[in-house]
Amino acid sequence: MRDDARPSELGAFLRARRAELSPKEVGLPEGGAKRRVKGLRREEVALLASISIDYYTRLEQGRRSASEPVLTALASVLRLDDDERAYLFELAGKEAALPRRSSARKVQPQLRRLLDELTTTPALVLGRRMDILAWNPMAAALLTDFARIPERQRNYLWLLFTDPGMRALHGDWANIAHSAVAMLRMEAGRDPADRRTADLVAELSARDPDFRRWWGEHHVSTRAKGTKVLRHPVAGELTLDWDALACVSDPEQQLIVWTAEPGTPSHDGLRILASWTADGSGTSGQRRNRGRPGADPG
Repeated sequence: MRDDARPSELGAFLRARRAELSPKEVGLPEGGAKRRVKGLRREEVALLASISIDYYTRLEQGRRSASEPVLTALASVLRLDDDERAYLFELAGKEAALPRRSSARKVQPQLRRLLDELTTTPALVLGRRMDILAWNPMAAALLTDFARIPERQRNYLWLLFTDPGMRALHGDWANIAHSAVAMLRMEAGRDPADRRTADLVAELSARDPDFRRWWGEHHVSTRAKGTKVLRHPVAGELTLDWDALACVSDPEQQLIVWTAEPGTPSHDGLRILASWTADGSGTSGQRRNRGRPGADPG
């Protein structure tokens, strides 16, 4: 294909792909008025890809080039398969990185041992994209019964935005969720071609207007430490400090622990929760699972 023909072909390809998708398929409202175009509008694609309408319009008109992160976002929004994605990158004059197909991730043995030893402290292991790889019974009792959640949905950010129980649990949900989006944005910058991250962003953008807005703000943050207020149905209101401890042998895995200042009501609440977990009052799924390593959704 001649180089001067690529921009117009790229625009035609984008128009054809968005014409095949309905707003309902990507989680957008259909709207009451009759739509003048088949499929998604330009502004809807731009919204889901977190780019401006003018940027996307110029792409379709062949009047500007696209960066690799934008191409990755568009491929996810338009639900392109691997062949279509490779073709999109070729039209844009970019080399498409092959999607990373991670095999099942095993939690590092030292992290596994730490989880088993922390009987009175909630702790879990997070992998890439905040995927939940393992947890102890205290974390399950504090947050949710991870054993009942399909492996692909065991992602902290996904649960924050899609699980009503997790949303109600967090007393300052908006700030916590906003910070989590910034953490994912930071991680996405390290590997813009990661297919699973792009899919996660597209799915949450389609489902939640807050996520869509915050992702578009391009704020970034590291995952290191912080404080959360949780409204637990058994332990009451808890103000907990959390720390992320990196694994030297696998920096993509972090041990997240929640603690409270000794002598505070929150510390007493954690002791109540530990007793509740130890005497079998917690869910059987939490106790049977013992935080077995989950598979990285890849």
